[in-house]
Order: sequence, then structure tokens, then C-alpha cells
Amino acid sequence: MNRFLYILITIALLSSCSEYQKVLKKEDIAAKFKMGEELYNEGKFAKANKLFAQIVPNYRGKPQAEKLMYLYSNSFYQMKDYYTAGYQFERFASSYPKSEKLEEASFLSAKSYYMLSPVYSKDQKETKEAIEKLQDFINLFPQSEYLSEANKLVKELDYKLEKKAFEIAKQYNTISDFPASVKSFDNFMFDFPGSTLREEALYYRLDSAYKLAVNSVEYKNTINGIVHLKKERLEQAKEYSTAFKKAFASSKHLEEVNKMASTIDEELQKYSTKS
Repeated sequence: MNRFLYILITIALLSSCSEYQKVLKKEDIAAKFKMGEELYNEGKFAKANKLFAQIVPNYRGKPQAEKLMYLYSNSFYQMKDYYTAGYQFERFASSYPKSEKLEEASFLSAKSYYMLSPVYSKDQKETKEAIEKLQDFINLFPQSEYLSEANKLVKELDYKLEKKAFEIAKQYNTISDFPASVKSFDNFMFDFPGSTLREEALYYRLDSAYKLAVNSVEYKNTINGIVHLKKERLEQAKEYSTAFKKAFASSKHLEEVNKMASTIDEELQKYSTKS
């Protein structure tokens, strides 16, 4: 019985494939549309897409064009071809601004860009583009059923940019380029004031400023005279330690911060004694 059933299934599959190939080679666009829609509904998006691609030009200006273009665009999305899906959904939204599928197509277009966003360690050009596309969608459809998901996606993408900026600044600390690290963390704080990485950023900024200060030379000649370079950097590091303790009084880094603050105070005390 099992063998007989297997034979029947095999025959059915072969017949189905044969019929698909026949329609694929035919000039009958209606037959292609019909089979394409059937395959689409069965989840066979790659096969449906091939049929749709053949007939899209033939349906321009016809009543069925809107439906065809939506199915065609979404078949790319379902195939995970997000570059093409984003483009095709944008074309759909532009061509059919009164379509009942406009909101969904606009969201899927923006989400396609989200799907192209790489891991934070890589270049974030696509991430920034995805944020723009999703924000445009949110502005256009403030009452959308997709609003919650769109906001969630934007939040995820924002975090990638935060993580990227944070890791760059931290890397400067790791390689002992402390001036670049301090500047990068200052920029990070300005660009992402509400970041969940703020505690770590403040700590590593202090750590960089502290190491820069204690290892500084005493004086620096300038056009207008001599600057007490080390003293200036110690005072800056002291400001950073005070800011950290004020913002994160229960931090896991507090013990280390207090040690740095104590050393900074001892070094600054030397200048008071000299004066």
C-alpha cells in the first residue's frame, strides 16, 4: 500500500511540474496569472514569481495589474529577496496610492530595508536607510496596525547605531588612544543621550580621561605661554568621576571609580602644595 501511495504522489508531482513547464512556455498570460496565483497561495513563491515576472508588462494599465503587482512584490519578500522586495513595494505604493493594500505594502517595503541591516560591527549605511524608511512609514500612517512593530524595529536599529559608536570609542580605549576615546565617548553621549549603554560609556570615558591625565607631561608650550597640561587633564577627569558617581551611585564600577577619583585628588593636591 505504501509503495502504491508513493507511486501516486510521484506521478502527481511529475504531472504538476509538467503542467507548470507548459504554462511557463505558453503565451497565454491569463493562464500564467491563474497558475501563478495558485502557486502563490500554496506558498510556492519562487515558481509563482517566475510566472508573474513574465506577465507584469502585459498587465500594465489593466484592472488586474494592482493585484498582480502586490503578489509579485510580496513573492520577492517571501523569497527573502529584500532588495528587490523593497523596491517593488515602493513602486506599488507609488503606482496605487488609493489601494487597500497601500498601508501593508508601505510597511513591508520599510521592513525589507530593516531586513537588510547588517550586524552592528559592519558599515551601517543600510541601517540608517532602514530607520529613514520606517520613520517615513510611521509619519504617513500614525494609526497603522503595524505602528507598534515599526516602532520596535526602529528601536532595534537605533541600538545597532549606538552599539557601533560605543564599540568604536571603546576600541580607542583598548588601543590606548585615550584622546580619541574621550572625544568619541563625548560624541556618543551627545548623539545618544538616552542610551542603555550610558553607564558603560561614562565609565570608559572616565577611564580614558584618567589614564590620559596621569600619564601626561607636566607642561605644554603654546603661543601664549605655558599650559599646565597634566593639571588640566586631571581636572577634566575629576569632573568625569563626579558626573559618573552622580548618575550611577550604585554602579558595579563604583569601587574602581572611587580609586581613580582618589588618585586624581592626590595628584591635584600636589598643585595646591606647590602654589
